[in-house]
Amino acid sequence: MKLADAVNRDRLLDVFMELLRVNSPSFGEKALGDLLAVKLERLGCSVELQEYGKSFNLLARRKGTTNAPPLLLSGHMDTIEPTDGLVIEVAEGVVKTGGETILGADDKSALAQILEALTVLAEREIPHGEIEIVFSSGEEKGLHGAKNLDFAALKSRHALVLDCGGSVGKVVVAAPSHYTYRMCVTGKSAHAGIEPEKGTNAIRVASEIIAKVADGRLDEHTTANIGMIAGGTATNVVAREAVVHGEIRSHEQGRLEEVKRAIFETAHAAAERRGARVGISGHDEYRAFRIRPDEPFLGYLLGVYETCGITPSLVATGGGSDANVFHEHGIMAVNISTGMQKVHSPEEHISLDDLYRGCLVVLKTIIDFETFA
Repeated sequence: MKLADAVNRDRLLDVFMELLRVNSPSFGEKALGDLLAVKLERLGCSVELQEYGKSFNLLARRKGTTNAPPLLLSGHMDTIEPTDGLVIEVAEGVVKTGGETILGADDKSALAQILEALTVLAEREIPHGEIEIVFSSGEEKGLHGAKNLDFAALKSRHALVLDCGGSVGKVVVAAPSHYTYRMCVTGKSAHAGIEPEKGTNAIRVASEIIAKVADGRLDEHTTANIGMIAGGTATNVVAREAVVHGEIRSHEQGRLEEVKRAIFETAHAAAERRGARVGISGHDEYRAFRIRPDEPFLGYLLGVYETCGITPSLVATGGGSDANVFHEHGIMAVNISTGMQKVHSPEEHISLDDLYRGCLVVLKTIIDFETFA
C-alpha cells in the first residue's frame, strides 16, 4: 500500500471545510467540540471532555494494535476573531477567505489532518500503537486549555503538536519563555483648568516610563512590548491613574529576568521622581524549551519527512504553543507546520498540497512509531 494514495484529498478538504464553517472563538468551542467528538467516536476512539472553568479540553484515545509506545497528537479548537460571516474561497489550489475575516486554518488544518490520518488507519486496518488525541481550548488566549489539562490521564511521553505556520516541513525546536505584566501608575487628580499644578498626571508618568524602557527586539533571543495603555476619566481632570500592559519573551530565562528587573526599576524610579506610585503584577505565561539536535524523537521525525519526500527546516520561534506546556510536564513535544500561511490575518490561507502533505506526515509518524521504540 502506498500511503500517498491512502490519504483521500477530497475527503480531507471536505472535513477541513466543514470544520472551518463552525465558529469557534476562544472559550466558544462547544459546537466544534461536539462535532469532533462524534467524528472521533465514529473512528473507534473513546472520547472524554475534561472540563475546566467554563471551558473544556477534548481527550480521545484509539487503542493500539502493536507494541509501539503511545503517541500524542495535539491541535487546538479555538481561533482568533473575527470569524463571524466567514466566506471560504478555493481557487488555484489554495483555500482562503473572502478577505473580511480570518480563515481558521490555525488550527483547524491540524484537526482535519489528524482526523483524516485516523480515518485512513481505520478504513485500511493499518497496525499502529495507542494514539492519544488532545484538542485543547483557549489556546489563542494564553494556552489555557493545555495549562488546565489533566496530564495524569496521559500515557504518552512524545507528542506531535500541529500548530505552526509556514510550508509543511517547518519544525519548531525552540520556543521562548513568556512573561506578561500589568503596571498601575497612581498620581493625584486635580482640575486641569483651575489648579493643574496641584495634580500629578499618571498618564504622563506612564508615558515617561514607556519612553524609557526597552522595546522591540532586544537581541536574537529576546523581545519586549507595551501592548495596551489606558487611563484618565475626562479631559478636564489631571489623570489620577494609568494602566500599562506589557510582555517580555526570551529563549534565555536569565535574560528575561534581567529585562524584567530593568523595566520595573525604571518604572519605580520615574514614578518616584514625579511624586507618583507604581504597582506591578506579573505572570509567567509559559516556559521556554529547546530540543537538542541529538534528541531521538526529533531524529525520528526528520526521518519521517525524508521518507515523505519533504525537506525539513528547523526553526526557533518567538511564539508559544501547547508544546511549551507539554515540555513543562515532561512530554517531548515537537511543534510542526500544517501548511497554514499568514495566520491571524484576513490573508490567511493554505494550499491543498500542504494540507495533504501535512496529513501524510501525521499518518507516517503514527504508522512507523513502532520503529522509534
